[in-house]
Amino acid sequence: MARLLLIEDDLTIRAPLLRALRERGHAVAAASTALDGLRDALDDRPDLVVLDLGLPDLDGGELLRMLRAVSSVPVIVATARDDEAEIVRMLDAGADDYLVKPFTAAQLDARARAVLRRSAADPATDPVLVVGGLRVDPRARQVTLDGAPVELTPREFDLLHHLAGRPGQVVTKRELLTEVWRIPYGGADKTVDVHLSWLRRKLGESAQEPRYLHTVRGVGVRLNAPESSR
Repeated sequence: MARLLLIEDDLTIRAPLLRALRERGHAVAAASTALDGLRDALDDRPDLVVLDLGLPDLDGGELLRMLRAVSSVPVIVATARDDEAEIVRMLDAGADDYLVKPFTAAQLDARARAVLRRSAADPATDPVLVVGGLRVDPRARQVTLDGAPVELTPREFDLLHHLAGRPGQVVTKRELLTEVWRIPYGGADKTVDVHLSWLRRKLGESAQEPRYLHTVRGVGVRLNAPESSR
């Protein structure tokens, strides 16, 4: 039985979700303000937090940042805000998934189970990935290039780790959005492009002169070791 914390101020949404999630076997607590939710998350240590953004005392995005400063509890943002920039901002801020209202309890239950499965995975079982002079350590979340450390943001690391696990394969932007950003639909290609550009710069290359990250126009990107490293 998973222990969920629902932070939602709208009683017409909160009450039926509580009932439906409990019927699906979850132990669910609820808070109607950001500060109450923060206290409950820290005191009760739920397995997962479902977070609305439009809270009466504090914006849910600010609460997410406060949570991430002190806890790694998985968070699903569940809100009426459907702006692409806001979705990407919340995912980059540390949300594990993003669900746009209106949604059904069945959809939330499925997303919660998927996030819990991912969070239960033991990073110690993930192998260190080596592609040419690139070394990606998922347990330590560290990257080195030719022995020198490469400082990456969490999202840049996740992006590189996903690509390094598929060397030589063309990975579509849609797959990257789904698997790295947890956005289950297209339309945010620029987000992928921007992060790839930042990643290339940190690896000392460019789209015009690639070493590891090769764009396949109209399809996606492929990570290959440089010819001299093979």
